[in-house]
Amino acid sequence: MIMVWGRDSGVEGSTVMLFIVSLNFTDQGIRNIKDAPKRAQAARELAKKMGVEIKQVYLTSGESDLVVLAETSNGDNMAKLAMAIGSQGNVRTRTARAWTEEEYKKLVSELP
Repeated sequence: MIMVWGRDSGVEGSTVMLFIVSLNFTDQGIRNIKDAPKRAQAARELAKKMGVEIKQVYLTSGESDLVVLAETSNGDNMAKLAMAIGSQGNVRTRTARAWTEEEYKKLVSELP
């Protein structure tokens, strides 16, 4: 999974971007927790239709209830997906673009 971060998408000039999405259950989402696995599968299917690949879903302890790693070649797709999932009322999302260590080093090397 980590090896694919920032990988070439196969389309010239296009790189796959990694996003880390933190999710917290709403009151509605936790009341219907037994449906969460079905909702996660539905989210994967919706993501695919929107040009986003959900690489992994983690149940977490601490500040977030879930963390999702997702890839897309267009950041707008990720924003649309987060809004679509959030609009269902089961989770609140926070999305962050992530850069690999290699990408980070390249960015630093290009600083003036």
